[in-house]
Amino acid sequence: MQQDIDLFNELSHILLEEEKNNPVAKPIPTTELFNALDLDLNTDGILDDELKANLASIIKSTPKTASKSFFNQLFGGRMGKATLGDLLSVMLNNSMYTYKVAGPQVGIEKIVLKNIAKLAGYPKDSDGTLAPGGSMTNMMAMLMARDLKNTNIRANGISEKMIVYTSEASHYSIAKNAALTGIGRDQVRKIKTNSKGEMSPEHLNQTIVEDINNGHIPFFVNATAGTTVLGAFDDITAISKVCKAHQLWLHVDGAYCGGVIFSKQYKHLVNGLELSDSFSVNAHKMLGTPLGCSIIITKHKAQLHHSFSNEADYLYQTDGDDFNLGKTSIQCGRRNDALKLWTLWKSIGTSGLEKMVNHQFELAQTARDYINNNSDYTLYSFEDSISVCFNYKGIPANELCTALYEDSQLMVGFGKFNDQEFVRMVTLNTVLDHNDIVAFFKTLETYVSNHMLKTASS
Repeated sequence: MQQDIDLFNELSHILLEEEKNNPVAKPIPTTELFNALDLDLNTDGILDDELKANLASIIKSTPKTASKSFFNQLFGGRMGKATLGDLLSVMLNNSMYTYKVAGPQVGIEKIVLKNIAKLAGYPKDSDGTLAPGGSMTNMMAMLMARDLKNTNIRANGISEKMIVYTSEASHYSIAKNAALTGIGRDQVRKIKTNSKGEMSPEHLNQTIVEDINNGHIPFFVNATAGTTVLGAFDDITAISKVCKAHQLWLHVDGAYCGGVIFSKQYKHLVNGLELSDSFSVNAHKMLGTPLGCSIIITKHKAQLHHSFSNEADYLYQTDGDDFNLGKTSIQCGRRNDALKLWTLWKSIGTSGLEKMVNHQFELAQTARDYINNNSDYTLYSFEDSISVCFNYKGIPANELCTALYEDSQLMVGFGKFNDQEFVRMVTLNTVLDHNDIVAFFKTLETYVSNHMLKTASS
């Protein structure tokens, strides 16, 4: 084992050097992947030196999500103490379904959940769990809402049309989860949004009334704290009034930007969160932990247990339900994802996480200021968002982003809203500073000048 740890340290050093010297790995075309790298699995194994060389070549060709040139996804960077916690969870290799096999790691998860619930304004007896991704936490919320509306569904299945409501700017997992949970994609109502991508409470109420009049059963509303493209925040207070009027479960999908609960300056973006029934947040996004660390909390502890518990005498043999976390999880065997967040939180405190969140908004403002001061850019996003959406010199966003990626310049994606396509620069990479934001634009401009404009004029 010690030899393997030493090898890991050597490979980690290679990765850190690559991130510094080659921040955007040269992409291997899919047609060449299996010829460019030795990925085959053979009858006989290889020696450690060969394995090291093989792994090093794979590392060099893998996208560097912790480099200062990564703006592509809703995660990025690397917090050292969080990585330490993740490595320890791998070494400990506990499964989180029972206290017997997880021990104090159960306490760590419960403390994390308790403190997230407190920051969200939830009651002391709230509960929650961790799941492998924001899509899964959204599914868990939908299942709890479904089972609360009809307590017999777990045994008898769905026999009536049950309706889900979410904004047209929300995450695709809502429709996907409706299909997986037996609700059906056609029972998902896409509610209109304003120019920022914020859900219309008026259209929500109108649509619910129509469904009730048609004999359907509304049961679940999904609000969003940080839409995937523009980073918009739905008006939770206004949506809550509609939900309470019709007795619907309100879930707030904060996978992207739910981390604002840590910031006194930006917590107003989720005003009314305490009125919701459930809330999810991905710590691997705004809070900088390694993938994945997806959390869901709910006010309805009994409902969490009702929807996800199942007796198993071969498993739950000691301790009570409160410490046997498999009783409130969608999984049985489950890795310890709480330790990485706990280790980071413990080391830098709530105030440290607050500074991290605030810094991301400051970086976004630096980007917007740069764009607004340069007439070659068109800005499509707004204040209080860490998604900075723009176009440069009228160049199609998909062409620009793809060229920057293929030529190993920058990793940044593109998005679309209201039929307008644009570059979407995300500023939550934890290793970035203000100079890196300026460097991003200078790299883009230089590349366009040297390559794309020449190509267009030739």
